[in-house]
Amino acid sequence: MYYEQTEFKRNVIAVWVHYKRRFDYNLGDAVRCIWGFYNTKTKSYHAPINSSTVGSVVDIKDTTPYSAMQLNLNPLMQCLMSPS
Repeated sequence: MYYEQTEFKRNVIAVWVHYKRRFDYNLGDAVRCIWGFYNTKTKSYHAPINSSTVGSVVDIKDTTPYSAMQLNLNPLMQCLMSPS
């Protein structure tokens, strides 16, 4: 897995996650997913709504290596997903 950045808008960079694994559904082409967006003017990270829409501001500490999207967990799921 590696990351790529592309210019999305004048002061917004799109951050993509590339996977080295190949899949049959896309005829073996490389697979990439949007990780999130970085605003160079405000120096803030944003979760993606989709690959072409910038979402809300997120704290980099609350992101994962795979996505800047925040998990919306109910209390039971929070207990099950907690690292301890």
